Amino acid sequence: MTSEVATLAGGCFWCTEAVFKDVIGVESVESGYIGGRVPNPTYKQVCGGDTGHAEAIRVTFDSDQVRYGDILDMFFATHDPTTLNRQGNDVGTQYRSAIFPHSDEQADEARAAMERAAKDWPAPIVTTIEPLTQWYDAEDYHQDYWDSEGQRNPYCMAVIPPKLAKLRKSFAARSKTVAA
Repeated sequence: MTSEVATLAGGCFWCTEAVFKDVIGVESVESGYIGGRVPNPTYKQVCGGDTGHAEAIRVTFDSDQVRYGDILDMFFATHDPTTLNRQGNDVGTQYRSAIFPHSDEQADEARAAMERAAKDWPAPIVTTIEPLTQWYDAEDYHQDYWDSEGQRNPYCMAVIPPKLAKLRKSFAARSKTVAA
C-alpha cells in the first residue's frame, strides 16, 4: 500500500468531503483551510472572505487502488470548475476551484486532468493550480459533516446528493456505495 495525499478546493468542503469519502482507495478525508495569509484561521474568518484561504479537503488515498489522476477526474466531474470564486450559492475566493499539488508530478497531472475535463464543460475551466502552503484543519464539527450533521442540513441535502449521484453514475467502479 502506498499512501499519497491530494489537496483540493472545490467550493464547500462539506460537499467535496462527502464525495471523496465514497471513493474506493480513499483512506481519509479532512476538511480545512489552505492558500491564505492569516495563521490559524477560523471558519468565521474564512467565510468572511478576507483571509485568502480556500475551504479545501486533504484526501489521503492508496495509490495502488486509485491513482491521483482518477482523483482529479472525479474532482472535475463533481463540482463546477468553470465558475470563478463560486460554487452554486457560495460566492467568494474561499469557494474557488483550486488544486494544491504536493509534487511536480502532481502539478503535471493537474494540468493534464484539466485538459481531459475541458471537453465536458461548456465554458473554460478556471481552476487554479496553487502552491502547497500551510494547511489548517477545520474545526472538529466540520469533519465528517455529511455523516454527522449534513443529512439534517437543508443546504447539504440540496447540494450533496446530486454530487454523490454523479460520482456513483460516472465512476461506479470507484464508489464504495455502488461496489458494496
